[in-house]
Amino acid sequence: MLSQFLSQAVDFAWGLPLVILLLGGGIYLAIISRFLPLTGFVHALRLVLGKFHHKGDEQDKGQISHLQALTNALSSTVGMGNIAGVAVAISQGGAGAIFWMWVAGLIGMNTKFFECTLAVMYRGEDYTGEAQGGPMYVIEKALHKKLIPLAYAFAFFGMCGMTPLFNTNQLASYASSQIGLSPYFLGFMCSTFVAVILIGGIKSIGKVTEKLVPLMCGVYVFSCLIIIFLNLNEIPNILLSIFKEAFSGRAAIGGVEGLAVSQILSIGIKRAAFSNEAGIGSAPMAHSNAKTTEPIAEGLVAMLGPFIDTIVVCTMTAIVILLSIGKADTSGMSDILLTSFAVKTHLANFGEYALGFAILLFSASTILGTANYMQKCWNYIFKGRFGLGNKTFIGVYCSVVMIGAISSSNDVINFLDLCFALMAIPNMIATLSLAPKVKMALNKYWKTYLQK
Repeated sequence: MLSQFLSQAVDFAWGLPLVILLLGGGIYLAIISRFLPLTGFVHALRLVLGKFHHKGDEQDKGQISHLQALTNALSSTVGMGNIAGVAVAISQGGAGAIFWMWVAGLIGMNTKFFECTLAVMYRGEDYTGEAQGGPMYVIEKALHKKLIPLAYAFAFFGMCGMTPLFNTNQLASYASSQIGLSPYFLGFMCSTFVAVILIGGIKSIGKVTEKLVPLMCGVYVFSCLIIIFLNLNEIPNILLSIFKEAFSGRAAIGGVEGLAVSQILSIGIKRAAFSNEAGIGSAPMAHSNAKTTEPIAEGLVAMLGPFIDTIVVCTMTAIVILLSIGKADTSGMSDILLTSFAVKTHLANFGEYALGFAILLFSASTILGTANYMQKCWNYIFKGRFGLGNKTFIGVYCSVVMIGAISSSNDVINFLDLCFALMAIPNMIATLSLAPKVKMALNKYWKTYLQK
């Protein structure tokens, strides 16, 4: 009954209205900004690499650097959603779903610029006096007081949606099928690892993700590039199938035929949101911790996230999976097992070891990234009252890590999809309402730093 409820609730939540809010809202933000943030791509890279600084940045109340803020956000977005989430998209909506993931990713770059800029513009403080930000603080500080319930709604669903259920679930599924490791044992090991890092706080998380994210992306992207290089002659047909099936309404695998284009579009948007989280409101909570006196600068840095996540990593995963379809029976395969099959098909034992290593790194980094988000929502709601401070949070979070390892994959995906939908609504309302203020700040920043 729970599984059926979650399935029906997700179908309702991710209906046409939410797709219009995310995709249509993103298009609106792109139009009023004239895609100006995207032209700041090189400037964003300079900020991340420490080649450009603003006066007073080091004295800012933030806790981490531009690079650490980006890697902290990427530690949540570049994870199992890229390895397993893409497989889910293809199994549910065929190759065409990838096209709509691309569309959502490009629009999401602009959306993430706006929401993360706002998170720095309207930073607040948690109950310990530490600077924090995110949609709940934006709603509280910038919108009418009557809308404060939206802030708590975001924090509540963010607290639920930012749980590490999917990552530990997929890691446990892979470890169980490949090496016979008990999900209970794996859950215990993950819980212990997370507890040690979380005790160190946000700075500890930033230092770990700063090292983990580049390493995991490098290992995974290198493996995918080898497969793509070995199959260069098939790539044009793969890309053609992605464009063709985006508008033909046919799923590629799983025995599903005759899907409407609107269904494939919805699947692509949903999986893109699950992967890069643009419009969902999670990344602003990470970027709000950056040490910067210029909110626009952090918005530009945040914009790199959907590009790396969806345009680069998700595309490589999709190509690898689509290259393997037809070379064996893939019906009934989804999530991490389909990706695992695809990599092993092309790289045999090396692929198995490389993917296993990447999965371990992706899972570890994402579990840490979502811990930061969930803790911010937790503290916003409870404010240390009723004995529900940071120590209690760590215990609860580690327990959720264990639950994820032993739960049903479909239930986990549906639960998180539902939470993401309910996070997106208050976040997009705030972002769209305050977009004109971001546009004014963007024009000023552009004249000050980029038109000289």
